[in-house]
Amino acid sequence: MALDGIMLSLIKDELLKELKDSHVNQIHQPSKDEIVLNLRTKTGSKKLFLSCRADCARVHLTQFPPENPSTPPMLCMLFRKRLCGARLLDIRQPDFERILFFDFEATNEIGDREKLTLCIEIMGRYSNIILLDQNMLVVDAVKRVDVTMTRERVILPKIEYFLPPQQDKMNIMADKVSDIVSAIETLDKPLDKSILSVVQGTSPIICRELSHRVFSGSTLQSELEKFADNLKNGDSTKTLVFKEDNTPLDIAFMDITQYGDAVRKEHFESFSSLLDAFYSKRDMAVRMKSRSQDLHRLVFNVIERLSKKINIQKQELQKCADREQLRIKGDLLQANLYKIKKGAMFVEVENFYEENSPVIRIVLDPSITPAQNAQKFYKAYAKAKTAEQMLSIQIEKAHSELAYMLSVQDFLNRAQSDKDLSQIRLELIEQGYIKEHKNSKQKAPKALPPLEFETSDGFRVLVGRNNKQNDQLTLKTASKSDYWFHTKNIPGSHTIVLTNGKEITDTAILEAAQLCAYHSKAKDSAQVPVDYTTVKNVSKPASAKPGKVIYVNYNTVYVTPKLI
Repeated sequence: MALDGIMLSLIKDELLKELKDSHVNQIHQPSKDEIVLNLRTKTGSKKLFLSCRADCARVHLTQFPPENPSTPPMLCMLFRKRLCGARLLDIRQPDFERILFFDFEATNEIGDREKLTLCIEIMGRYSNIILLDQNMLVVDAVKRVDVTMTRERVILPKIEYFLPPQQDKMNIMADKVSDIVSAIETLDKPLDKSILSVVQGTSPIICRELSHRVFSGSTLQSELEKFADNLKNGDSTKTLVFKEDNTPLDIAFMDITQYGDAVRKEHFESFSSLLDAFYSKRDMAVRMKSRSQDLHRLVFNVIERLSKKINIQKQELQKCADREQLRIKGDLLQANLYKIKKGAMFVEVENFYEENSPVIRIVLDPSITPAQNAQKFYKAYAKAKTAEQMLSIQIEKAHSELAYMLSVQDFLNRAQSDKDLSQIRLELIEQGYIKEHKNSKQKAPKALPPLEFETSDGFRVLVGRNNKQNDQLTLKTASKSDYWFHTKNIPGSHTIVLTNGKEITDTAILEAAQLCAYHSKAKDSAQVPVDYTTVKNVSKPASAKPGKVIYVNYNTVYVTPKLI
């Protein structure tokens, strides 16, 4: 990722222009590695997002603040106590280091003014967010670092803050370009890696771009001079590079030409909008995965247990397949009791159940009478018959439960917020998969409304967020004349087209089916089968799991998943 020291300096200038003299209105901590400052500026409220997560540490204004937990963490409460109401005086950066200091003027508990500094260090897995007092002593940090972790630089309350060790690199804004060129040319490395080793604050994508331009007919001297002039003038091109599959690849503060036509590029007006676009979707997926780990683990374990159970029961059922042979042997023994001597090890008799009555050998228990041997086969037959009936019922129940858990897993994978997760958790509690704490005082989460869309010809479409909402939509919200859609034998959402008494169109059917396939486990597939019928043909079996319905008189359409 290209959030290097130079880009951070450009972000600093942008933030200072937007936020200088703003006041801290509120502070949130969406996750353990993230802080959001709600700042009141002359032009309105702004949300400053700071993250020290190893894979995406950054700072910028955001239009997509993460969802906050119901109870703020202790660190968040401390930050609120010290910083709420404070005025932002300045934003500083030591050279092109990946560190920003936000200087605030705050008021302490006894009403005296004090200077506080919120520091964000963007250094991969060593990234951190640290609150410092006016004496540069640590108030607290998102990641505390004690002597058991490192002796070089301890980050603990009341410990003096020191900058990390600086890299021995040259500053493109302060050093002569000719000296930088000389230093690069002394290294026996590829040009892009040599630039990275010498020039402070650059990232791999910027170094590759400079190298590409040099090899395209320019000179290193001219490219670095142009690079330095652009930085001095504040000229930048906020660039987002997309892969062929339209997923974000990288970001940069200059135009990127090294990939040619193999990628798609998009330019932004601000660095904050650039970073928002790059991280928003990926962050949501990572955040949801982190917050739903316990649910994913529970559901995975239940699915694994059910799969093993079904396999074992099928093996046992296979053993019952030969039960008729047990009855036949009992009948043959009963018919030939007069021929069998007590204590015999076996007997050979004609099998009158088969054509030509072939002779078969039946192994006997010599410790019991011939009649008792016959009864033993009858009992084994009865036992196998009962076992087959019970196993068939148990396998059917296990398959039904497995289908339900696979649907829960699908909804978990598609959850977009904490409220979605809370609804799924509540559902699992009600179904007995999670034990509810007796002393829990938390209120049941308020149900989110179903997802709502509209077809190109004006039909409203509702999509369930979870199994309980699927039932609500199909069995209570929808009228009998509305249309119901579901992926065929694939976990997914119930999708309802509200007809309001009108005749549904082929366009509405196609678009609703595409939407239904998109909100299913087959989202990334092609030619997904989707069944559809009127709601009057859909019913719920007695005692069925949430989301389980049966339907008749349906049609099937094959579509490629797509949002409408």
